[in-house]
Amino acid sequence: MTENVFSQGADPNKERERLAALRHYEITDTPSEASFDGLVKLATEIFNVPIALLSLVDAERVFFKANVGMGTTKTSTRAHSLCALTIMDENVTVIEDALQEESLSHNPNVIGELGLRFYAGAPLITPEGFSIGAFCILDKKPRQFSPSERSILAGLARTAMDQIELRRSALVKIADVEEVNITLANMQQRLIDLNGEMEAANAQLSKTNLQLNRSNNVTVSLNKNLRKSEQRLKSFINKAPVAFAILTGREMTIEVANNMVLWIWSKTASVIGKPLATAMPELKDQPYLELLDQVFLSGDTYVGDTALVTLKTDGAFNDHYFDFIYEPLKDEDGNTESIIVIANEVTDRIRQKERLEELNQQLQMALEAGELGTFNLEVPTGRNYTSATCRNHFGLSDGEVFEYADFMNSIVPEHRDMVHNEVQAAIFHHIPYQAEYLTQWPDGSRHWISSSGLTRYDAEGKPVNLIGVTVDVTKRKNYEAQKDDFLGIASHELKTPITSLNGTIQMLEMLKDKAADPTVCKLISMAGVSIKKITALVDDLLNMHRISVGQLELQRTTFSAAKMLESCCNNLNLLGKYQLKVGGDLDAVLYADEQRIEQVVVNFINNAIKYAPNSNAIEIKIEHLDEYVKINVRDFGDGIDPAVQQHIFGRYYRANHDGKKYSGLGLGLYIASDIIKRHGGNIGVDSSIGGGSNFWFTIPHAL
Repeated sequence: MTENVFSQGADPNKERERLAALRHYEITDTPSEASFDGLVKLATEIFNVPIALLSLVDAERVFFKANVGMGTTKTSTRAHSLCALTIMDENVTVIEDALQEESLSHNPNVIGELGLRFYAGAPLITPEGFSIGAFCILDKKPRQFSPSERSILAGLARTAMDQIELRRSALVKIADVEEVNITLANMQQRLIDLNGEMEAANAQLSKTNLQLNRSNNVTVSLNKNLRKSEQRLKSFINKAPVAFAILTGREMTIEVANNMVLWIWSKTASVIGKPLATAMPELKDQPYLELLDQVFLSGDTYVGDTALVTLKTDGAFNDHYFDFIYEPLKDEDGNTESIIVIANEVTDRIRQKERLEELNQQLQMALEAGELGTFNLEVPTGRNYTSATCRNHFGLSDGEVFEYADFMNSIVPEHRDMVHNEVQAAIFHHIPYQAEYLTQWPDGSRHWISSSGLTRYDAEGKPVNLIGVTVDVTKRKNYEAQKDDFLGIASHELKTPITSLNGTIQMLEMLKDKAADPTVCKLISMAGVSIKKITALVDDLLNMHRISVGQLELQRTTFSAAKMLESCCNNLNLLGKYQLKVGGDLDAVLYADEQRIEQVVVNFINNAIKYAPNSNAIEIKIEHLDEYVKINVRDFGDGIDPAVQQHIFGRYYRANHDGKKYSGLGLGLYIASDIIKRHGGNIGVDSSIGGGSNFWFTIPHAL
């Protein structure tokens, strides 16, 4: 006996009772019947699925009483049939994607040639509560199934069960009539042969009359059930979530029109009984009346996909889009009597598609105008989908493959680890990806690329794609290199005359008290201030050049952080206006280049004086962390906008507070950042509007 995996654990007694109920209807292994075939065909049209079945589940097999989409197949083994699942639950059974169901991972109907992915089945429940089969729909692709669709499918199952009950009642009636006919024949023979037994014949006739009355009662009951089924079907059609209509005769008289189709037409139920052309004159110059006539004459089904229809709504003609089907209904001779119209409006979907196409076109134009390349990196596989512009940025032609490994190999070795780390940080720390690196093209030439992107994650938070843009910045990098070279040469050339000028001014400082004219003293003092500013600017340019060519060397020694800070404060000419407070761990010792660290602290203090002039107090705090010493310089000024904080350590960046412009080249914090990074530390700022600013850096403490 075949193992029935779907009936494991079932109560044997209830299963015997269920099988007895099934056999009571005498329906298995019987020919097709139009009433059942019509219901199954209607299900395929309502739910837009290729397969629908009316199945009866026996002990070891499933019999298909009605079948659309499964060819001539009449039976299936119960062990493999999904319908066997349906009879185990009084509710609608839905499998939206069979490949995701572990219990179906070995089912041949799922993984085999049939390839079923979607299944929805409503049980056929007898009045006694036994599930004898299922009314089901199937598809070879996964899909979602809404509560309203479940309700419709359950209604079809109840209608099918009513038809089965009617069929059983009809069989009983036929049997009764046949019994009556046999009895009448026997009575007639007995009347011929036994005229003398009139009394017995009369008694038998009375019995026959009683049976006829019983048959009549059965007929009345059948008529009531038929009317009840008709009412259910009408209610189901009227409340269906798709537009449904039946047009009768070649005049296309509207026989049935549900609420949805009347709403789409902007009509009331008063159009029922009128020819379609009369009820909807706006269709006159459109092709649909002619299409309906062709379907009526040919008897062939017509399917329309995203068809444009102009309808009159609120007194105005508007364009609508529909998916629809014209299905002919034929009589016993094959002649078309009516046409079923089923339609689903897809106007919103088409409008959304048009808007999306327009946005994509605008995006493509923007990318082309900015010479931006695009990439889409699949994180799990490393597959990389790139635009032609992106491939051009790496010296590749349109058709060449450019996976993540190819991308990394195109980067010069000294930048490769940096880019890989930026990609990994963006993916696994949920931050934007930003990198600027040097690449080598297949022809040997070198080009600078700047790329940025964001990571997309699935519902479980797992990274799916890193999507971003690339731009060739070779020209900009060349300009920057030329500018750095020029600034380096200029600063070197300026250093000698400035040193000489500084010495001259220092000599004048010593002699200014002997000058008779007080204006001369004032001019000498002003010259001294100016030469200090020029010297600071030239030093910044020299440091910038050294950083660019990798010549900013460090002379590390061990020194006290507190003494270094006191020296910084003593060397600053604050004219008594500002109060510098040094606190925290005054015993902290650093192993670093003291002159460079002092340069960083002086830069922080000068910035506090420059950008927070109303903050009279400046706090300097030393913190001893596990592996680092942290030095903080805090002012109580207006603070820094969070939007610009990420830029302030960039090269040539100059702050602009409330429209005020400040002197300097915008190199101080950039140089400070490079000094700290060369020491293996970190640098940053904590600030908010109105809350002042705290600039800080960390240096590994002395062992």
